[in-house]
Amino acid sequence: MASHTDDRNRTVTIGGPISERPKHSGVQYRNARYRVVKIISMIVVGALVFAGAVAAATWLNINSIVQENKVGSLLSKEDAYLDPNSGKPINFVLIGQDTRDGDGNGSVSGDGSTEVGLHNADTTMVVQIGASRKYVNLVSIPRDSLVDVPACKTSKDTIPAQYGVQFNSIFANAYSVGGDLSSAASCTVSAVNALTGLDIKNFIVVDFNGLSKMIDAIGGVDLCFPSDVDDENTNMHFTKGMHHLNGTEATNYARRRHGNDTDGSDIMRTTRQQYLIKSVLQVAISKNLFTQTSQLYQLVKNALQSLSFSEGMADTNALMGLAVSLRNLKVDHVYSQTVPVQAAPEDPNRVVWTDAAKEVWAKFKESKPLYGSEEETDDTNKDSSKDDLLKEQTSTESASPSAEASEEATETPSQSTESTEGADTSGQSEQKDEAKLDAATGLLVHSDGTLTDPETGGVVDPEDGSIKDPNTNQYVGISYRYLNNTICKVSKD
Repeated sequence: MASHTDDRNRTVTIGGPISERPKHSGVQYRNARYRVVKIISMIVVGALVFAGAVAAATWLNINSIVQENKVGSLLSKEDAYLDPNSGKPINFVLIGQDTRDGDGNGSVSGDGSTEVGLHNADTTMVVQIGASRKYVNLVSIPRDSLVDVPACKTSKDTIPAQYGVQFNSIFANAYSVGGDLSSAASCTVSAVNALTGLDIKNFIVVDFNGLSKMIDAIGGVDLCFPSDVDDENTNMHFTKGMHHLNGTEATNYARRRHGNDTDGSDIMRTTRQQYLIKSVLQVAISKNLFTQTSQLYQLVKNALQSLSFSEGMADTNALMGLAVSLRNLKVDHVYSQTVPVQAAPEDPNRVVWTDAAKEVWAKFKESKPLYGSEEETDDTNKDSSKDDLLKEQTSTESASPSAEASEEATETPSQSTESTEGADTSGQSEQKDEAKLDAATGLLVHSDGTLTDPETGGVVDPEDGSIKDPNTNQYVGISYRYLNNTICKVSKD
């Protein structure tokens, strides 16, 4: 106690012995206060040590999963490793592996099949995360696309160039020849690069049982069914309206090709997959990190366990940094569509890409959002710039008839002059298509009741929200907001 009695005019505080002790306090007060401070200090230090240990254990757990699921890439490794803070866009190919191997994959086959040993690319999407991290471009490649692809190197042999092959067979063939996921994914990415003119080095492969677990980890997802569903293959029976689906149900929703509400095409299925991805993202984004920490951790863990990364993406620090940089991403800024296609001339059950596909891939090369501009991803500019876009498109659509009239006037100038002199043109605006923007759905409502999507230019089916190319009548996507806010009447957040 000598150390305390030698300095009776000062007391110990957290900041150091600088303040006078209270005039009416004694040794008992000083000792009691010292013990309280000491206890509090021990608690704080203990809490920090515990938190640090938990954080370290979590990082090691996640890192081990990432490294365990790392897949060797046979592509050039130059500039393959991601730096999420470099201010550059990130491009990769997302491949949904159609396999019955492994626990649970048979129950989410989507078509009732349980064939073991099957390895197809059921879903292939080209993804671009904008340099600003404020938007994501996502383009689906139909597995039934007939394509020409160059020779491809596998882990064992080289596959020669192929012509007029179905796109999803590239993954399956490379897996068969090379015997591993590295060969299958690398050959798929090589094909994508040849078809798009891009230079993508990275890929992520997911199996559908893993997707099911991810959805369960966030507590399921709400999906809108625009009509009653009866599908014996997946045992899915739902009435029209919004339903809360678990992981297996949601995965089968995206994968199925049978039932009363589908035409059985792969193109229609890709639109449901895009809708599911946006719905899952909406749930994940809406989770409060401070109140739902354990649930989000399970989501990350299940996600990583179900994903196989190319070497360039298998960097835990980079992935964590990327996730943090995307924390403010909004679902409205996830731009998705199916690559423009038309029925193949030699096989109406297959499709080929149209020339419009070049415009899509040009946006990727220029690192621009598929729709609108980079500035529109900033909410402060979003409303005004979108209004300008809508006005421009509406005026263009309205100008089509007058353009034809001007051509006729050029051919017969005298007749044109006679017909316009002294004429009352004040009513001409009534003949124009006065399309109006529906704030709830983001769609253009035309004077004849037709709905069009201002982003894709496609025509929207009012019964199910599907968007079709007006020239080819092929599916482009699903209007996420129209489906939720009109058909299932869910208010937009």
